Amino acid sequence: MTTTYPWRPGAATGIGSYPGDDPAEALRVVLGELPDLPHLPELPARGPGADLTGRTAGLLVEMPVHLQPSGWRFADRPGRDVLRARDHLARDLDVLEGLAGGHDGPFKIQVCGPWTLASTIELRNGDRALKDPGAVRDLAASLAEGAAAHVADVRRRLPAARILLQLDEPGLPAALAGTVPTASGFSRLRAIEEPVAGEVLRGVIERACADDAAYPVVHCCARQVPYGLLRGAGARAVSVDLALVPRRDDDAIGETIEAGIGLFLGAVPASDAALPPLQATAEPARSLWRRLGFPPARLGAQVVVTPACGMAGASPRHVRAALARCRETGRTLYEGAG
Repeated sequence: MTTTYPWRPGAATGIGSYPGDDPAEALRVVLGELPDLPHLPELPARGPGADLTGRTAGLLVEMPVHLQPSGWRFADRPGRDVLRARDHLARDLDVLEGLAGGHDGPFKIQVCGPWTLASTIELRNGDRALKDPGAVRDLAASLAEGAAAHVADVRRRLPAARILLQLDEPGLPAALAGTVPTASGFSRLRAIEEPVAGEVLRGVIERACADDAAYPVVHCCARQVPYGLLRGAGARAVSVDLALVPRRDDDAIGETIEAGIGLFLGAVPASDAALPPLQATAEPARSLWRRLGFPPARLGAQVVVTPACGMAGASPRHVRAALARCRETGRTLYEGAG
């Protein structure tokens, strides 16, 4: 099938998080190293409110939370850490507008997905929101509204860009498997049924990306990625850690590729490590493509190369080298498939 993607063939991008606390410096690195598909860096080193859950909690509509010693919890009014999260994001978007306001290609932003958010935010009694189906649906509806407003704000600041919205769902496989611990840690929460998980995720995607406001990507850097669920929920690209993709997933990945879904493949180490040679970095993606029997010409167009996961724990030197390697690998996959 023929599918048009918002990125150029041979593109590369990052997952989200970076080291340091200077949003302008981080964005300059991203714009310099990933010109074909840059994204908004996340800087968790800035502290509470800059982490994955806290950053997204600042987007929630009419569902205030505050930070407890045990983690984020619903409250009567937003805590100071949520206000700090909103301040961080506002500063990030001001920096984005100043440095990239004229960007006229694809640009990616990231928020925490509903199932990972429900696995990390606590109810008032200390249980995880995941335990209460009603709370999950309220949380997902609030997230959908907040993410839609975030997309609209970014579009206003980057009027010529095509926005990609990445929903980070590292906790989704655990929710489906019933391995998320209770508040006490002595037992596990009941597994979420796939149809329910897909319906909730689809609701967020449909609202946040309504009228083609954004191109939905779901990132899941865990084992047992539910490709079929993500596809059915409306994801138009799926982002995974290539090193965690087992051969038993071949059929599910093949169906995903056949459906025209983009694949963001984490092929470059995200933490400080010696980078393998360029061809060795590209080979796992090529091997997957050959094994599944798809035309080589589709590889460079459908695949986007990324680091294996977020890079908050890496050194600035490794970040630059890894992003450069992602860019080189993407071009190699495209040029080698011609």
